[in-house]
Amino acid sequence: MSQMSRGPRARSGMKLMKSVREKGMVQITRSLRRFDIGDRVAIDIEPSIHKGMPHHRFQGLVGIIAGKQGSAYIVELNINRVKKKIIAMPVHLKKV
Repeated sequence: MSQMSRGPRARSGMKLMKSVREKGMVQITRSLRRFDIGDRVAIDIEPSIHKGMPHHRFQGLVGIIAGKQGSAYIVELNINRVKKKIIAMPVHLKKV
């Protein structure tokens, strides 16, 4: 019997699945978005682009842009009174 996978996308099939009408290439404007420090953003993972993808446990959470790292953004989240910093590309973020 084989061992169960424990990779970064393990047990995330329904979260990271697109509907039939959403399949295909993403609009280029989604990856060219600009955010300012202090903006509130929701993490909305785009499953077709793997670069800069946050872990699927953060899908749907809202945080604040804390800074920039290269072409990615640092998003600060409060989870159970613990501050976490996530690095994500702009294609995986949505302004709230």
